[in-house]
Amino acid sequence: MLWRRTRRRNSEIAPEDIFLDATNVSEFDRARFEGRLESPLPRSTFFGVLAGLTILMFVLVARAWDREIVHGPAFAERSAHNVLSVVTLFAPRGVITDMHGTVLAENIEKGDGTMIRSYAYPSLSQVLGYVTYPKKDIHGVYYTTNETGVTGLEAEYDALLAGQNGQLLSETDALGNIRSQGSVVPAKEGGTLKLSIDVTLEQALFGAISDIADAQRFLAGAGVILDVRSGAVRALVSWPTYDSNVMASGGPANLIESYGANPGRPYLDHAVQGVYAPGSIVKPIVASGALTDGIITPSTVINDPGLISIDDPYNPGKKYVYTGWKALGPVDVEKAIAWSSDIFFYTVGGGFKNQKGLGIDRLDYWYRTFGLGSTTGIDLSGEAQGLVPTPAWKQATFHEPWYLGDTYFTAIGQYAMQVTPIQMARATAAIANGGTLYTPTLLADTPATFTTIPVDPNQLAVARSGMRLGVTSALAGAINLPYISVAAKTGTAQTGTKNQYDNSWVVGFFPYDHPQYAFAVVLERGPQGAGEQSVNVMARFFDTLHTQNSPYVGGASTTASR
Repeated sequence: MLWRRTRRRNSEIAPEDIFLDATNVSEFDRARFEGRLESPLPRSTFFGVLAGLTILMFVLVARAWDREIVHGPAFAERSAHNVLSVVTLFAPRGVITDMHGTVLAENIEKGDGTMIRSYAYPSLSQVLGYVTYPKKDIHGVYYTTNETGVTGLEAEYDALLAGQNGQLLSETDALGNIRSQGSVVPAKEGGTLKLSIDVTLEQALFGAISDIADAQRFLAGAGVILDVRSGAVRALVSWPTYDSNVMASGGPANLIESYGANPGRPYLDHAVQGVYAPGSIVKPIVASGALTDGIITPSTVINDPGLISIDDPYNPGKKYVYTGWKALGPVDVEKAIAWSSDIFFYTVGGGFKNQKGLGIDRLDYWYRTFGLGSTTGIDLSGEAQGLVPTPAWKQATFHEPWYLGDTYFTAIGQYAMQVTPIQMARATAAIANGGTLYTPTLLADTPATFTTIPVDPNQLAVARSGMRLGVTSALAGAINLPYISVAAKTGTAQTGTKNQYDNSWVVGFFPYDHPQYAFAVVLERGPQGAGEQSVNVMARFFDTLHTQNSPYVGGASTTASR
C-alpha cells in the first residue's frame, strides 16, 4: 500500500510545472523548447489524410485510364497530325502590264481571303493565257499549292510570275488548340511582266477586226502590228477569243462548252498558230527578189492581157491557160504591185516567152529569206511554221513531179503556200525598214535580235513605192487617209472545196515617208467577193485612232508612240 501511494503521489504534476507566470518564466530555456506543452495528434487525422490520398490516386488512375486506354489512339493520331504542322503561305502572282504600265493581269483577294487572277482585257486572252489555281482534296487539304500558267504568256513566263510560296509553322495541343505560330519562310511575290503591247492600240485593232468579221460573216480573223525599228509587238489580235477569267475559274461550264463548239476555234491563236494561203500579199517580196537578182528592173514593162497560155511539151497542140483577176495592159513593177497583176508575177516567177523568171528555187530562197516557211521566234508557244512548197516537198507528199504551173501559182501566193499573220507582219516590216528581219517580241525593253536580208535597199524602195501607189490610186484606196500616209498590199485567197470562200488579207506600214509600224490583217473564210474587207478593218482602225487623237496617227493624246 505504501508503494501504491507513493506511485500515485509521484504521478501528480506540481502546479509550477503547469502554470507559467512572470515569476518562473525565466527559469525555462526556450532554445531547448522548455516550457512548451505538447500533445499527440488524434487518430482520426491520420484516417482523413489517408482517405484523401486514396481518392486522389483513384482520380489520377481513372484519368490516366481514360486518356491512355479509352481515348489513347484518338489522341495519339491527333498528336501525330496536329502537334507540329506547316501551313502554305501563297505567293501573290506577278502583275502583267502593257508598255505604259496599264495592268492587264493581276491577283486580287476575294472576301474569303483566297486569291484569284483577274484579267482586265478579255480581248488579250489569247496572248496572256490563263492560270490554274491550287487544289484541295475533299478534306480541305491542298494537294497542289502552285498557281500555274497554262497557256500564253502566263505559261511562257511562269517562272518569273509565280514567285515562291512561304511556310507558316504552327504548334497545336492534343485538343487542336493553336499554342504558337512562327513564319519559317516568308512568301515572295512574283515579278512584274511588262509587255511591248500598247493596250489602246490592241483594243482599237480588236474592235475593228471583230466588228467587221462578225458583220461580214467571216469565220475568224487576226491582226498584228509591229515596230519596224525593233520587232516589238504593239498589238496581237485573234478573233474569236475566249475569256481568261472564265478559263481560270473553270466556269460557267456552258460558256466553256461554247468555246469548244465555236467553228472559229477560239482556243487557236490565229495570229501565231493560224496558217493561211497568202495570195497576192507576197508580191512585194517576189518583186524585191526579182529586182535584186536582176530578173527585172524598175522600168521593165510586161503586158497583162488577163491570161497567159503555155504549150504542153508532152502533148503537142494542148495548152495550159493561166488567168489573172483582170486584164491590166502594160504594167511596170510598181503598177503590178499596186494593181496586183497576176500575169506580171506569173512571168517574173516562172518566166514567159523572152522574159526569164526567178524559178522555184529562187522563189523558195526569197520567201525563206524574208522569214516565210519557218517560225519567227516570238515568245509564245505553239507557233506555226507555215509552208513554202518545193519540188522535193511535192514529190514526198503527192509523189508527183513539179510543173511550171506550180511555180506560177507559188509566185502569187497560191498553190500550197501557207503563212501566219505574224510572219507576214515581220516580212512587211523588213520591206519597210530596208531589209532588217527582226525577231518579234512581246516583252518591253528587250534587246532586238535580227538578221539582215541580202536585198538591194534601192530595190526595196521600189517595192515600197508600189505599195504606196496601191493606197493612193489602186486596190487599197480605203486607207488613203488625209491624216496618215499608209502603204499597203491587199490579197485574196480562195478556200473551200469549190473555192466558195475568200480569205481577205492586207499588209502594209505607216507612215510611208518614215516607216515606224508594220501591220498584217487576215479575215478567214468569208463569203465569195468579200476579199476587200481586211482593208476596211484597217480603215476603221485608223479612224478610231484619229478620233482618240492618238500619236500613232499624228495626234498627241498619249505617249503611245514613244
